[in-house]
Amino acid sequence: MKQTNYHLFDFMDFDPSLQREESLWKAYAPTHIQEKDGDVIITIPYQKQKHQEDMAPDTDAPQQSFDLVVRAYQPNILRIFTTMVGDPMPEEDDMLQMKVSPIALHIDGTDILDANGKKRGSIDLHPTNLDHWSDLLPAPQPAPFITFYPDGNEGKPITLSDDHFSPPRYDALPLGYVCCSNATTNGTERATISFQCNADECFVGTGERFRKMDLSGQTFQMKNQDGQGVNNRRCYKNIPFYLSSRMYGAYFHTSDYCKLSLADHSTRSVQFLNDRATIDVFLIGGDSPEQILRGYRMITGFPSMPPLWSFGIWMSRMTYFSADEVNEICDRLRDEHYPCDVIHLDTGWFRTDWLCEWKFNPERFPDPKGFIQRLKDKGFRVSLWQLPYVAKGAEQLEEAKAHRYIGPLLKEQASEGSNFSALDYAGTIDFTYDKAVEWYKNKLLKPLLDMGVTCIKTDFGENIHLDAVYEGMTPERLNNLYALLYQQAAYDITKEVTGDGIIWARAAWAGCQRFPLHWGGDSASSWDGMAGSLKGGLHFGLSGFAFWSHDVPGFHSLPDFMNSPLDENVYVRWTQFGVFTSHIRYHGTCKREPWHYPSIAPIVKKWWNLRYRLIPYIIEQSEKACHNGLPIVQALLIHHPHDRQCWHIDDEYYFGSNFLVCPVMNDQGIRDIYLPEGEWVHFFTGERMTGGKWHYGIVTPLDLMPVFVRPGTTIKIYPEDVDCTDDMDLSKAINLDITDNYKGYNL
Repeated sequence: MKQTNYHLFDFMDFDPSLQREESLWKAYAPTHIQEKDGDVIITIPYQKQKHQEDMAPDTDAPQQSFDLVVRAYQPNILRIFTTMVGDPMPEEDDMLQMKVSPIALHIDGTDILDANGKKRGSIDLHPTNLDHWSDLLPAPQPAPFITFYPDGNEGKPITLSDDHFSPPRYDALPLGYVCCSNATTNGTERATISFQCNADECFVGTGERFRKMDLSGQTFQMKNQDGQGVNNRRCYKNIPFYLSSRMYGAYFHTSDYCKLSLADHSTRSVQFLNDRATIDVFLIGGDSPEQILRGYRMITGFPSMPPLWSFGIWMSRMTYFSADEVNEICDRLRDEHYPCDVIHLDTGWFRTDWLCEWKFNPERFPDPKGFIQRLKDKGFRVSLWQLPYVAKGAEQLEEAKAHRYIGPLLKEQASEGSNFSALDYAGTIDFTYDKAVEWYKNKLLKPLLDMGVTCIKTDFGENIHLDAVYEGMTPERLNNLYALLYQQAAYDITKEVTGDGIIWARAAWAGCQRFPLHWGGDSASSWDGMAGSLKGGLHFGLSGFAFWSHDVPGFHSLPDFMNSPLDENVYVRWTQFGVFTSHIRYHGTCKREPWHYPSIAPIVKKWWNLRYRLIPYIIEQSEKACHNGLPIVQALLIHHPHDRQCWHIDDEYYFGSNFLVCPVMNDQGIRDIYLPEGEWVHFFTGERMTGGKWHYGIVTPLDLMPVFVRPGTTIKIYPEDVDCTDDMDLSKAINLDITDNYKGYNL
């Protein structure tokens, strides 16, 4: 849409021609406040606005009133809920896994207090202070001036924003909704809420966002879709949660399409627009980003711990086509002592490449169970690609149609194909239908897992057929939630059969962090692909997720998507980055095995061996991350929230809580490094450096990467090289102490 001067069009998605029959209703000052069962109920009247560009009350229409529910939870959480369509206020659903305790609120005058006497909110009912001298413009319309203190800290108020240039020209509404005469649900279709923000406030999170660290000044359409890379505004993993530099978080509990403006449409306001007239927002307080992220996980669920073997090297490409090819690669990995734990078969293990039928090609994989067992005997687990759509030509299609395991299409797809690009998919598996879930788990996946497969790659899931009928909800409401339902089904059956809770997933929504793990999608094998991947991973970790990976050294080639050769410098630098990520997988459109690049293969092998030496540390950090608020790949701001530099740094990160990692992302091997305050030791050289400042033009040879630790740190490492995690006895782990005499770790 072209930008206008009117909030109505630019944020509220009104038709600029005003031809659509819809009306905006603006929240006015509260008319009643009461306590009920520990909640505070605030009655908010809404006034219809005239159907015109400038906002003005339509006084011919009677006001409509709706309750705003304020509910508190320990620790440090306030929930703000209102609905114009009669939606319930659930304590548990697919997204919510509440591990928080409610705490009663009561009213003291116009203050909202909790049972401990802390102020958790206030309602300003005072008349506006005026010194009247002109009638040039109308008086401002009334508004609900309500302030919230999720952790009881009155020094960081979160106040509804009635943001306007002049009374007719609004930039944000504190609360509002849109009524459409042709809407299907009680005549109402979307709602908005806005909070005031500071001029220097920074924002992070919102999912795997391929953007710079501070997201202020940007608006995001929270609609999952195929990202088609990691350098654009499309997003595989939208999470309706942000973290503010003022030390609060906001989680908007919905699966509907929605929009989030972080000081963009107005630099004075954070604005949220939901495509359903219900607002359910959790405001999460805390003294640190970790506390806030832990509060978010207490609402939506904590990550589970992946199995030991998953932290080893995963080897893949797009794709291996036969058991012979896979055996040859695995034998060479062992013969030449490249440590590796997982071999992944992508799109080529079916009868026809990409035609997902959940069965091995009988000619190219004549004995799949024996094939998998022989690999397991050598220390290799097998991971398999699949997707949640049934294609035309798949042997399961008629069964899926007959039993409604796929959402019936409202019309047959035209000959040019479906709304997916790779194949003509005939339907989306309906994970809102319990019988379809059981069919997928027990008919499609369980036979593979029974053979010995240990992980299912739950690819896609960002898009579903929108021209279909689903058992549990409309396609528009399901699209974002679909990833959660899909991944839970695969995770549950994998854990049930194998004992290991793990998937390899691309899409995500709130709650998906419970089902690790996720990778970053189809990055270009380039420096900007590497940089975009890291940006996405940092924001993803600031959105409640602990475990995250990416395709090393990028998924596709440039300029020829499938056939351009790899840049060997990119291969090495991306390997170094991957070693210091929660999980590391080699994957892409051409050869990924290191021996195809003999000039750099010795460097790669050293870094692979380092990865396995670090597994005791990675396990230690991962177990902690399953119970606190921390990811494994951590933005600097998590540890240094009061260092303003760190809210803008997206090319460095902490790996766990002890390593500060500075990937090199250019051919020159030169980068600037910011070290937070204090003393630092270069992990590989032992060089001492002073923090609290930038170090410019640091030159690093190809076989090294700048990684720093604090003096006095102890790192748990494995004392010897291994071929796979089956060879490891973690009780043998030793401590590497960063003492005054530390001279660096020798690769």
